[in-house]
Amino acid sequence: MPMVGFGTWQVTGRHGYETIRCALEAGYRHIDTATMYGNEAEVGRALRDSGLRREDVFITTKLPPGRVGRERETLQASLRALGTDHVDLWLIHWPPTDEARPETWREFLAARQAGLARAVGVSNYSTAQIDELIEATGQAPAINQIPWGPSYHDARRLADSRDRGVAVEGYSPFKNTDLGDPVLTSIAADHGVTPAQVVLRWHLEHGIVVIPKSSTPERIVANLDVFGFRLTPDEVRRIDRLGGAR
Repeated sequence: MPMVGFGTWQVTGRHGYETIRCALEAGYRHIDTATMYGNEAEVGRALRDSGLRREDVFITTKLPPGRVGRERETLQASLRALGTDHVDLWLIHWPPTDEARPETWREFLAARQAGLARAVGVSNYSTAQIDELIEATGQAPAINQIPWGPSYHDARRLADSRDRGVAVEGYSPFKNTDLGDPVLTSIAADHGVTPAQVVLRWHLEHGIVVIPKSSTPERIVANLDVFGFRLTPDEVRRIDRLGGAR
């Protein structure tokens, strides 16, 4: 799973297609979509038109909580829209009715067993809800996709996820983050990069998959250009403290 993916929320229609093509041309090999986004067809068409091989691009989609009871039907519709026989990762988008719902998780495990999804996971689940799934099935989600960024940083939650074998994938990496904060601007100046690139690199230093979203070509390119520098342990700690270092 590529550590930096391209988020596609609100990326729809012709502009959405062109934006996803731009991301693929920029080098993204991880595209994050969802049934609720209404753009799986655009993702599929952009991938086909890119000339890239299906196996070279990691595709994630998600089940809306309102589709509980129609899990397999919903996934098959996603596959048709995407133009593929499987996704690389299928997530429960939100806990249905704010409950863990092990019966839905069993359907996800069955879809994985059937080869319709290479891996399955959850999004926006609490640690307690993940524990409920593990207790009921003996199987932990591969991923928990949750909001993450300096303002959300929670070392305990990250450690708890790793103890359970659950990788953390962060969305909305810039939300509630002041990119003009002196900590970020000074670190950015030291490395000759932007504060946004520092935030994304900070995710990687913590081993967190990150899916920034942009429809601006220059930012799409810049958000992927975070592999040419490293943050020092002290720089990571300084950024951690922006969120109160929970």
